[in-house]
Amino acid sequence: MRKLFFGIAIITIPYTVFSLFMYFIQDNIMFQPQPLAADYKYAFNTEFEEFNLWTPDSIALNALHFKVADPKGLILYYHGNAGNLARWGGIAEQYTKYGYDVMVMDYRGYGKSGGSPAEATMYSDAQLFYEHAKKQYREQDILVFGRSLGTSVSTFLAAENTPGQLILETPFHSIEDVANTRFRYLPVQWLIKYDFPSFKYAPEVNCATLILHGTRDGVVPFSSGQRLFLEFNPATVQFITIPEGRHNNLGEFELYHESLDLFIR
Repeated sequence: MRKLFFGIAIITIPYTVFSLFMYFIQDNIMFQPQPLAADYKYAFNTEFEEFNLWTPDSIALNALHFKVADPKGLILYYHGNAGNLARWGGIAEQYTKYGYDVMVMDYRGYGKSGGSPAEATMYSDAQLFYEHAKKQYREQDILVFGRSLGTSVSTFLAAENTPGQLILETPFHSIEDVANTRFRYLPVQWLIKYDFPSFKYAPEVNCATLILHGTRDGVVPFSSGQRLFLEFNPATVQFITIPEGRHNNLGEFELYHESLDLFIR
């Protein structure tokens, strides 16, 4: 009997310790901000303006507004969970080639934005920028574009508002769905502190929606993007599979650019 208890302890103690470890470090997995000095100077190839919006709780959020001549509208871009606008601004500015202005914000704690990142404030802060955008563009001319973690924010916005279009790059059904795939031997439902339930917002989205996902995505499983696709109105959504595409390299595939070009133009 003693040997039995000893054997169980050998298995359960490391498992419990590892589970607790994952619980306490999940904030660092979920949010990976890189702060920037307040006097940091952005440099891009496209004309842009840097600006701040203040939240109701007095937090300054930093953003970039890329501009083209005679824009067709605005691409409102919500980026992934790591980095800051020094990186994401360079990615977002590429979408001006479609004839749209582009606006991208840094979440709380990222870049020059104040505060600390949190799920609830990501949604409310994103809505703040959406309202700001509506003061300058007709709502039907606003295209909401989300990447990775930003896809949940973008799906929420499209459900709560009426933008012209929605684009989701490497999206997920929910954070729990992603965690269940990546940590399948852990009791994820008891450990996870975040929801980001994109699947709850998807049925309320009424605008044309494009989803792009690579089959070899090692961060957000391809299957999670497929599950989310099934939650949308089938009459308004299309799913583009990028064979061999990974999480951070879809822009290297011709099919990615062809699909964006057809959808946006």
